[in-house]
Amino acid sequence: MIRIIAVLCRLSSPTDCHEQIVTTSDFADVTMQSCLMGAPQLAEWMTQHPAERVAAWRCTIGNQGGGRGA
Repeated sequence: MIRIIAVLCRLSSPTDCHEQIVTTSDFADVTMQSCLMGAPQLAEWMTQHPAERVAAWRCTIGNQGGGRGA
C-alpha cells in the first residue's frame, strides 16, 4: 500500500499545522511515481478541503507513517 501523508495548515491560522494521511492506494490509483511527481490525488483532495493548504507531503509504503486517518 502507498500512502500520501500531507502536512496541512489552516488558512485561517497558518501556524496551525498537522500531518494527515490524505489517500492510500486502497482508495485511489496511487503509484509511487505519481506520488513523487506531484500526487494528482493530493490535488483532488485539496479541492474538497479548501480551508487548508499543503505545506509538504511525503509518500510511504506499507503500514509505516503516522498522522491521522483520512
